[in-house]
Amino acid sequence: MKKIEVAAAIIHDSDGCIFATQRGYGDWKDYWEFPGGKIEVGETPEEALKREILEELDTKIVVERFIDTVEWDYPKFHLTMHCFLCRVESGSLILKEHEAAKWLSKDELYNVNWLPADKIILEKLHMFLKND
Repeated sequence: MKKIEVAAAIIHDSDGCIFATQRGYGDWKDYWEFPGGKIEVGETPEEALKREILEELDTKIVVERFIDTVEWDYPKFHLTMHCFLCRVESGSLILKEHEAAKWLSKDELYNVNWLPADKIILEKLHMFLKND
């Protein structure tokens, strides 16, 4: 099975809301995800995340802390997703690849149709947000 390793940004604001993006392409079109992307050879997950968010959302982020790594078998590939809590350093989160985006409060996190791997991180994220 093909293996893909990515980094995902769990971008939060000062009110504790989380930024979610909706896929506009592929087998999982219209599902929601944490933005990010593939880690290239020689990159750390944090470097990949900063590069991907700049490319996809025209925004610079600060990677604050590691949350968890999710392993998930999709029908066509195995995903390893390193998830980090982040905040916006500069930029306006301009959608270049996604069809929609939302800021979700901790009570709204389950109101969108998340990709299966992204759902896994929600429980840990929900617990983390409760502790803040």
